[in-house]
Amino acid sequence: AGVERLTMLSGDPPPARRPVALVPLGLSAEARTQVLAEELRASGLRVDLGFSGNLGRRMKRADRMNASVAVIIGDDELAKDIATVRDMDGGEQEEVPLGALRERLSGYL
Repeated sequence: AGVERLTMLSGDPPPARRPVALVPLGLSAEARTQVLAEELRASGLRVDLGFSGNLGRRMKRADRMNASVAVIIGDDELAKDIATVRDMDGGEQEEVPLGALRERLSGYL
């Protein structure tokens, strides 16, 4: 009889964590982002890895899936050993060294 009251007291469940969208551009970037996706998943992030379409189509997919951030890695970024991190809510972009990417994304856990 008290189950209903306990259910009412428990409140709403916490919102689901939003995923991080990895957007590889180019064959070299695709190989690197597959490894990166596994590393980020092991650190506790939800990661979606999209391969189809051009950059615009991939960003629309990230928006549809309600990604918190998109990590864009192309051949140019790989040459500089960086990734472009785009906040999907505000639209701000920043370049982050690949070695510091996991730490930078830890705020999205």
